[in-house]
Amino acid sequence: MRLLFLGDIVGSCGREAVVRNVPKLRRELDLDYVVANGENCTGGRGLNARHADELFDCGIDIITGGNHTFQHREFYPYLDSTAGVTRPLNYPPGAPGHGIAEAGNLVVLNLIGRVFMGSDYDDPFRAADEAIAAINPNRFIFVDLHAEATSEKQAMAWYLDGRVTALVGTHTHVPTADARLLPHGTAFCSDAGMCGARDSVIGDEVQAVISRFLTQMPTRLPAAEGPAVLNGLLIEADDTTKRAISITRCDRVSC
Repeated sequence: MRLLFLGDIVGSCGREAVVRNVPKLRRELDLDYVVANGENCTGGRGLNARHADELFDCGIDIITGGNHTFQHREFYPYLDSTAGVTRPLNYPPGAPGHGIAEAGNLVVLNLIGRVFMGSDYDDPFRAADEAIAAINPNRFIFVDLHAEATSEKQAMAWYLDGRVTALVGTHTHVPTADARLLPHGTAFCSDAGMCGARDSVIGDEVQAVISRFLTQMPTRLPAAEGPAVLNGLLIEADDTTKRAISITRCDRVSC
């Protein structure tokens, strides 16, 4: 099994680059599945139904979410009705949508961390335990942990080592250099990075971000434009054991 996971897609720049490149990447890398975090697709914050459909149409199998998933209220019915788009599983009961999605023999589990995330989410560790216990062990399980703290992401990876095929972090938009296989066959990387403007501050316009730091005033942060970087990870797993056998960075610049 060959799976490409793309980090947070930010704004029209990142979205358009993904739509252009995913069909080519599917052929070039001989991919079975493409999963992408889409929680920043629409205007740099959140996701709407039209943009989600664009991602599915270009060849993405499952779209994961995060803390901006509920930015656009009109998206809530789509979350409830569309099997291939998720929000973090450990939102409290009553939140729209679902935290688990399936494509072929792949199950994707979407979680959100609690350290420095600024909200009262349920425990992601116990949510993962409960979800994995209900999944047929003869499935590939991929986890997107949307979290700020690398320590929380690393701890979750060690906690789930041998129980999931791969766990990759999202949210910081900065790719990390710690991609590795853990001892019991789980592929891990603290953060996939982002698909968005290369010349930006985590996908946002540089001057707007600098102004916020200098003035400490609430400032609108538009998604940046320009050449896009696509940050992702290519994961290969054994078809029999469902354990990972390799994880490598897959980064592109798209003009």
